[in-house]
Amino acid sequence: MSERLQPGDTAPDFSLPDADGKQISLAGHKGRKVIVYFYPAAMTPGCTKQACDFTDNLDLLAGAGYDVVGVSPDKPEKLAKFRDKENLRVTLVGDPSKEVMQAYGAFGEKKLYGKTVTGVIRSTVIVDGDGKVEHALYNVKATGHVAKLIKDLDLANEA
Repeated sequence: MSERLQPGDTAPDFSLPDADGKQISLAGHKGRKVIVYFYPAAMTPGCTKQACDFTDNLDLLAGAGYDVVGVSPDKPEKLAKFRDKENLRVTLVGDPSKEVMQAYGAFGEKKLYGKTVTGVIRSTVIVDGDGKVEHALYNVKATGHVAKLIKDLDLANEA
């Protein structure tokens, strides 16, 4: 089981391919806050809902200084299909080795339909402009998560 991050921890840097195969790194976002969210698989109902919610709120989040990066174990080709099919505007990156997910505590044992399985733990880590963890949320729900995040970050009034 990978160790979960805590507020104040230094967020592990990463460099992963996006839907177009271009390398995206956390360091490339220095000076901006980054919402890094981990989801199990592109083109599944819950993950689609979550990605669409982030896309629908991207202007609000970007206006408040946040970039959004979604991480799944999918390959760039699948991410490109997902992005194009759902008109997603968030940055999607693939972590087929699951090394970044493990570094962020977003891969390990979880309950799925009452059974304990090993897999991607739906998680969101908010990193400040200096690369420090502000919030680390694990086992989040796909539906309603973005709205709760906006409320918790006190961005609802900026809409």
